Amino acid sequence: MQIETLKVFCDLVESRSFSRAAVRNFITQSAVSQQVKNLESRFETALLRRDGKSVTPTPAGRIFYERSRMILDSFEHMQLEMKAIGQDMAGSVRVATIYSVGLYELSLVVKNFLKIYPKVNLHVEYTQGSRVYEDCLRGALDLGIVTYPEPRKGLRVISLPADKLILICSPDHPLARRHHVDIRKLNGLNYVAFEKGMGSRRALDRIFQEHDVQVQVVMEFDNIETIKRSVEIGAGVSIVPLLSVQKEVQSGALVQVHLDKNFYRPLGIIVRTKQTLSPAARKFIELMQNPQKSI
Repeated sequence: MQIETLKVFCDLVESRSFSRAAVRNFITQSAVSQQVKNLESRFETALLRRDGKSVTPTPAGRIFYERSRMILDSFEHMQLEMKAIGQDMAGSVRVATIYSVGLYELSLVVKNFLKIYPKVNLHVEYTQGSRVYEDCLRGALDLGIVTYPEPRKGLRVISLPADKLILICSPDHPLARRHHVDIRKLNGLNYVAFEKGMGSRRALDRIFQEHDVQVQVVMEFDNIETIKRSVEIGAGVSIVPLLSVQKEVQSGALVQVHLDKNFYRPLGIIVRTKQTLSPAARKFIELMQNPQKSI
């Protein structure tokens, strides 16, 4: 059995598609099918369930996938360490994060990383938080970056600096003349919120409850950009991460008001529990933990 066969099988499980696995490995779809057939013959058990065009691993296939992924991660780690001896950092890093982190937290990190390690193939994908967890668990990512990180079986969390939360309002709102405000002053105000079920919404609802604040939710959105646009036109106030509104504050479209008590949005990197991080991935994590680091 060759390392290439393990990679084909892992790509098949992760992509859930024979055609996509074939493209990833520059072989034909029939070649992928033949390799799976050979594996099932070798172990005398079915490794995959075929449901139309989609495939999922059987219990035996899941075991084979997990062990194969560990071997591949270790093999890639060894290759990168060998290449790094006396050479520049190389390899690839696959990162996924939610849109707000990607837009406001990663720009400086990505810029510095590519400047310091130009030979590393860095792939960054913006997606929903639940998808980040799913892709990380099935090995499609090296690093997942999320807000309000949740402990989950098979994953571990690497803490990152938290985002400070601030109040935003339109320039003609009565609170716009304030530099600081007690969160209890939001009681009864029109408020533009995150959608129910989102981590940010749950966290802010807890903060309001703890401080006996009842805001009047007039709009709910699943992203910060739409929340900012709604606040700009005077629909209400909102609480968002400080870094997400610097452009609008500088242009005068929004006013930021600091809360008397500091509140933060926690950030974290999720990785598979048994995953061996490559040197390039470890360097990316270092920059995330210290975004101002440069050459």
